[in-house]
Amino acid sequence: MSLDQTQDQDLLDAETDEAGHPDGPGFVERRREARPSSGEAPFHLNEVFFSRTDARGVIQAGNYVFRRVADYEWSDMLGAPHKMIRHPDSPKGLFWLFWDTLKKGETIGAYVKNRARDGLHYWVFAVAMPCAGGYLSARIKPTSPMLETIDKLYTELRLLEQKEGLSPEDSAQWLLKKVRGLGFEDYASFATHALSEELLARDDGLDLPVDEHIAGFRKMRKAADALKEETEKLVREFEMTEIIPHNMRVIASRLEPNGGPISTLSTNYGGMSREMSSWFETHVVGENSNFSKIGITVGQSMFIECMTRILRECAQQLDSERRQLGSVDLEQERGYLTQLVSEYQRMSRQGQDQVSEETYRILDACKKMNRHILGLSTTRVMCKIEGARLTEGRESLTDIIGELNGIQQRIRANLARIEDLSGTIRSLLT
Repeated sequence: MSLDQTQDQDLLDAETDEAGHPDGPGFVERRREARPSSGEAPFHLNEVFFSRTDARGVIQAGNYVFRRVADYEWSDMLGAPHKMIRHPDSPKGLFWLFWDTLKKGETIGAYVKNRARDGLHYWVFAVAMPCAGGYLSARIKPTSPMLETIDKLYTELRLLEQKEGLSPEDSAQWLLKKVRGLGFEDYASFATHALSEELLARDDGLDLPVDEHIAGFRKMRKAADALKEETEKLVREFEMTEIIPHNMRVIASRLEPNGGPISTLSTNYGGMSREMSSWFETHVVGENSNFSKIGITVGQSMFIECMTRILRECAQQLDSERRQLGSVDLEQERGYLTQLVSEYQRMSRQGQDQVSEETYRILDACKKMNRHILGLSTTRVMCKIEGARLTEGRESLTDIIGELNGIQQRIRANLARIEDLSGTIRSLLT
């Protein structure tokens, strides 16, 4: 059975006008879908719904599933504040974070517990974005294990809001801290992971094949996380390359009070090490480095790709719905959805192009760092040769040369793993 056929079974039957048009003026709802007296409102796994508001959060439009699940008439919904469906179990900090992000012109995803007119509740994973001078939010039914974790977290936060009188902003900060405690660097990383989990769980529940785009992005995200770990290891090794040359010069001054080849070589090694560290600081360390940007860019592209899929399904479902939407202009809403899909597809492609460029720069950076390491190795070998000629004190020099050798070997291994991970990301892009 197709998605549209399954949805149509779950929707209300309708009579058409005399001309036979389902959306014509003769539309009459003959029966209402059966709803339980308590618990969850009927919101099916194969459904998606959206709503659009103005900049103040006043409802301007939505699709039939939105109205049906919320159990309101269009006359009650259109022109009403969107918070009319807010459930008291949802923490205020969540909505503070939601609106703070949207007002910056950014997208956001979140688990939200809503309440229908008849008191039934329904969970959604919502993605929201700027649209037509206001905002548009599209939702799917969450079913992954993450939902249980978030439900407990929201319950804890709601109790804190009530007992300690947390402001919405303080509540949001508590929520962000908890998200980091779950192992995510920031809220955007959490939302990206959660959205991909929900889409994959939804596909599994509907017996649909695995979404190859999402699966590919998940592999890229894993490689990007591993790339960050390897970079952090590299940073620690480079910190050691700044300490050891100083110790080498101290030993050289004791062995050659009046100067000599070892003193000269240790000075040269220190200079080469500082030059490499300076280049490393510029190109590898910091928020604007290629190594740092790639994880962020992969995450952003992954979120946009997932969000675009939901928007595309919203557009498809709106095309298949045979319902009147009050005073909502169907063609206009289809136009908004089509425009958003096109815009975010373009952004996803741009993000993937940027990831490709970043991986190329990283591979180039690894080549340059390997050349630096080769220069340091040559100097280290020369120090070892000169040290072998000494009759006294060579043990301390031998030890420090051994330390340098160990550091350089570990750096080479780090660079090899970084090159491999960058290659993996590039292959997934293609």
